[in-house]
Amino acid sequence: MTLPPTDSLEGLSLAHLRGLVAALIGEVRGLQGRVEILEIEKQALRAENQTLKDEIARLKNLPPRPPDKPPRPSGMEKATQPSSSKGKRRRRGAKRDGGRVSREVTVAVSPPAGSRFKGYETILVRDLILSAEVVRYRRERWVTPAGETIVAPLPAGIVGGWGPNLRRFILACHIQGQVTTERLTALLTGIGVDISKRQVVRLISEEDLEAFAAEDRDVLRAGLATARWITVDDTSARHANRDGYTTQIGDDRFTAFRTGRSKSRAAFLATLRAGHSDYIINEEALAYMRGRNLAGPALERLAAAPHRAFADSAAWAAHLAALGLDQLAVEPNPVKIATEGAMWGAIRHHGFLADAVIVSDDAGQFRIGDHALCWVHAERLVHKLMPMTPDQRQAVDVMRQLIWWFYRDLKSYQRAPCPRRAAALRARFERLFKRRTGYVMLDRLLARLHRRKQELLRVLDRPEIPLHTNGSENDIRAFVTKRKISGGTVSEAGKNARDLLLGLMKTCIKLDISFFRYLGDRLGIPTQQPIPPLPDLVRQAAQA
Repeated sequence: MTLPPTDSLEGLSLAHLRGLVAALIGEVRGLQGRVEILEIEKQALRAENQTLKDEIARLKNLPPRPPDKPPRPSGMEKATQPSSSKGKRRRRGAKRDGGRVSREVTVAVSPPAGSRFKGYETILVRDLILSAEVVRYRRERWVTPAGETIVAPLPAGIVGGWGPNLRRFILACHIQGQVTTERLTALLTGIGVDISKRQVVRLISEEDLEAFAAEDRDVLRAGLATARWITVDDTSARHANRDGYTTQIGDDRFTAFRTGRSKSRAAFLATLRAGHSDYIINEEALAYMRGRNLAGPALERLAAAPHRAFADSAAWAAHLAALGLDQLAVEPNPVKIATEGAMWGAIRHHGFLADAVIVSDDAGQFRIGDHALCWVHAERLVHKLMPMTPDQRQAVDVMRQLIWWFYRDLKSYQRAPCPRRAAALRARFERLFKRRTGYVMLDRLLARLHRRKQELLRVLDRPEIPLHTNGSENDIRAFVTKRKISGGTVSEAGKNARDLLLGLMKTCIKLDISFFRYLGDRLGIPTQQPIPPLPDLVRQAAQA
């Protein structure tokens, strides 16, 4: 557009001036669009440049760059709490351990002559006694008339010359207290226990953990069988000098951790089988395969085959080979989809996730069954945008505020569900995520979230499910802290011990059980109130 000289503007009519201004506005908008496109290209080039730098550093064996810090949380969950709960401080109550006095000591004083005795002034003093103890057990030994030797058994909880109280202290400090094995060894040595770091590691990961492993497995099975919903999350994990991933599964009653090499959907389905290794072809499995667009001929072969249950992966692979599915060169991969479907069929066959909603942060491997999305992660995508102009910043701020208001009303709906309010919220969702702000990146993000409407509004049909995965993030934070302190694991026993003990600790906390008491009960230390099996408590909590 060619601009007229400024001295000729006075002679232009009002209509010409309006046309000139309109043309200038159109050109400015066009330039803004070009600037946004150039900004997108710049970000793509910056990412590509960083990738090339990382590859050069890898080829030169240079140390990797530090990981990017995660964005700060938006605060949407706290900001949308009801006003009555904001700023409400918990009042300190009276100590409740007056009935647990272990011993009583009378302290005397020498009063002057003529004083009168006025009774006692009582104070409860809480103390802890840590001392090393070496016990010599003299076990009777008898020889029967048949020549068989009988030796009196040791008390429960003694493993390899180490008592249950020592094992409980080590497990509680390492798992719940996040104390490293080096510091534990130094601490125990200072108390007077002659123990090596290697022995501490053995007591944590190798000695007599079969009962804990069985209970952790049964907790997962009981939780999946009775859950109305579960939240899931994963994080990176280092094992045997290789990268891996730890997946968290849980609700408000239980938690389970599982670490593996992959974070694929097949790995997640294997975790949901909770220790079972079978593959089942049933209606749920076939429906899963149809939903994943398995080729029609492959689906027909699986449905027509007389064999429907397979004990392990070897039997399943042989069945696929017999049907010729491994020879089909089609997309999606029939072996992959059929395997995932058979695993999903096994999950439903064992009664897991019968009517449960899986709430996740939109990671692809978690999108199975009845799925819902975390609203906090959805809003965080808007929070992470980097607007360049004042108009873009204002558009992001306005949209975040509208999402916060909508989220607050969803929480209000959970407290008092109503079909009329559900219909109004659905219509409001349409208006909210079909807005066009003029900020290209924001509009694309809103369109992307609108496509996930069914998963974001699952709460309207199932008001009992959470709107976020904060529970999973809180659970997995203990794992991340342990990873930062102790690094990765080396042995398979160490990896399994970390996962199962962290899961049992989190389950105890959710069931309002002292993890220290739980360890003592399971290690055979006498207690006045035995702790029932955790799977039974998980089932009871589902009925409450």
